[in-house]
Amino acid sequence: MGQLPHLTVSATLGDQAYTAIREAIISGSLERGQKVTERGLAESLDISATPVREALRRLEQDRLVERTGPRSVRIAKFAEEELREFTMIGDSLRSLAARLAAEKSTAAQRREMRALLDRADSLRGQADGIESGSDEERELIQEILHCMRTFHTLVDRASGNSTLLQMLHMVDAFGADERRSTVLAEVGGDRRGAVEERYRQHGAIYDAIAAGDGDRAAELMSAHSAASSDSLISGRSPA
Repeated sequence: MGQLPHLTVSATLGDQAYTAIREAIISGSLERGQKVTERGLAESLDISATPVREALRRLEQDRLVERTGPRSVRIAKFAEEELREFTMIGDSLRSLAARLAAEKSTAAQRREMRALLDRADSLRGQADGIESGSDEERELIQEILHCMRTFHTLVDRASGNSTLLQMLHMVDAFGADERRSTVLAEVGGDRRGAVEERYRQHGAIYDAIAAGDGDRAAELMSAHSAASSDSLISGRSPA
């Protein structure tokens, strides 16, 4: 099991443990189907077992872990059809989030989105002088992917709908590590152009949100999410 970050603040250890373990699942540090124990997780996080037990109860509700014993769980592993359905649900929710963001986002939220896209563009410009397929290029691409993931998070938050945010919080955990791996594989293969097109779509989505055009924002986000999901689902299919 990969090393998890040590936690030091005692006031909200249960929340911190939940966030840390969930992120480890999303990133793939904790692999699907892997068995873990409360004690092992607690030692890795450098905390007692009580907040870990609380975190695991919440992760069970999120369907990210499955109880295998009194003090052990397995990281949930889903069938291909279930993952496809989670992906479809996420696409629909994200389109709605973009519509609401166009209608409800604040000037400060839009500035934050724009700054993030500018940061991604700057990183993308650095890639021109880097050897294709190198570790340096891979690290740069991962930074850009992080920017894009954060952009989507900002759009979601700008929707201002707590129920929608909770639903997205749940479905986003399914396949996030696959999405990152799929993009990295596409960049290094013959689908680099498709990745570039999806990257450019973020700017168009932002423009629609900034213009307050909910219909356009939803349409663009729907197309963007569908293209991304098609790549993900194709990557799951056997050759």
